[in-house]
Amino acid sequence: MSDDRPPEDNPSDPAQQTTQPLRLRTLLIIAAVLFCLDLLTKTIAVANLEPGEPVYLVGDFARFTLVRNPGAAFSMATGMTWLLTLVAAAVVIGVIRIGRTLRSLWWAIGLGMVLGGALGNLIDRLFRAPGPLQGHVVDFVAIGWWPVFNVADSAIVCGAILLVVLTVFGFEPDGTRTGHGAADEEQASTAQAEPPAETETTKDEPKKNEPGGTGEENAA
Repeated sequence: MSDDRPPEDNPSDPAQQTTQPLRLRTLLIIAAVLFCLDLLTKTIAVANLEPGEPVYLVGDFARFTLVRNPGAAFSMATGMTWLLTLVAAAVVIGVIRIGRTLRSLWWAIGLGMVLGGALGNLIDRLFRAPGPLQGHVVDFVAIGWWPVFNVADSAIVCGAILLVVLTVFGFEPDGTRTGHGAADEEQASTAQAEPPAETETTKDEPKKNEPGGTGEENAA
């Protein structure tokens, strides 16, 4: 009988990367949910809020206030709306291209959040007043001193933070892991895969059938 054992599953082994499923569907589902949520909340905000008439939720700390933002986050680049539109479109295309070979679940979540948020704000740039490529983004959530934002902004920021954390800790989009953490995991996996060493009989241990042993003695 052969003593060969099947190799242990090791996600960090490039030869076994193909065993992990593609995550494009997960990415697209997350992006679609966030995009629909962003579109729904913006529609409700536009229908029920008036500019300059905030609705207070928790004193002055949390409130709904309608703001149409021609620039990026924190009202930066207000005179470059068309450029921001092109950047958002490039982000959407880039995320979809990466997603075609994505095998990491956490990367799929992070990129899905970025894609959903980018699509939400891109639709505003394309179809809201004052016109195509010049549309103003609808913001309506205000928390404390933080600038007014929307669901798409939150998704982009949270997704970007998650991707940075994954990169810092060595998690790759293809499902592998690099760095010290990966080495420790590989050593632990190798240690678990190795069978325990067999105890060898010492030379000094008396044997049963040898003269002078503890077994049967020769008759005189």
